[in-house]
Amino acid sequence: MTGDHAHGPTAGQSGESEVEKPLIAMIARLPGVTVVRAGADNGAPEMAWGDSFFFYDPNDDTPADRRMPFATLVINDYPGFDTASQLHRPSVVRLNLDPGRDLFTETVGYPPAEHPTHADDWDYSALDQLIPHPVYATAGWVSVLNPGPRTSARVAELLSAAHARAARHHDARRARHTDQSD
Repeated sequence: MTGDHAHGPTAGQSGESEVEKPLIAMIARLPGVTVVRAGADNGAPEMAWGDSFFFYDPNDDTPADRRMPFATLVINDYPGFDTASQLHRPSVVRLNLDPGRDLFTETVGYPPAEHPTHADDWDYSALDQLIPHPVYATAGWVSVLNPGPRTSARVAELLSAAHARAARHHDARRARHTDQSD
């Protein structure tokens, strides 16, 4: 959603929980953000329906297959792939952020490449605690289940960094595309 434009189900129709609504609104207010809520109408796999993906795309014109989210809000376990957060619990959501490798390292205490040796040290189902993403930690993603008082300030910093990083990458891709078409 750029401003109040959305793809997929909209608030009120989507069954967004009271936990999701303020998180989606907070991220959607950032400049240039497009929100895609996975659903049947946009071809998302059924297991992802209701999950929200946040892209920096100020003109909302980047082809879907070229978008990379800087944040996601996941409400579903993905059987056989991503179940460590136990998102099947009522009103539990996981905010995932891509703040970059340096902020990942600062947040969790080791670089992303070292996550496999630390993976068992984390409780991926703990609420309001910054953790490495249970699947994408090696790519530098961090997560928090139901962000609250303990994590809100740091989540705001990491979200700002992830958004700025996505904007830089978007602008660099645009510049490369413009240079190639000249």
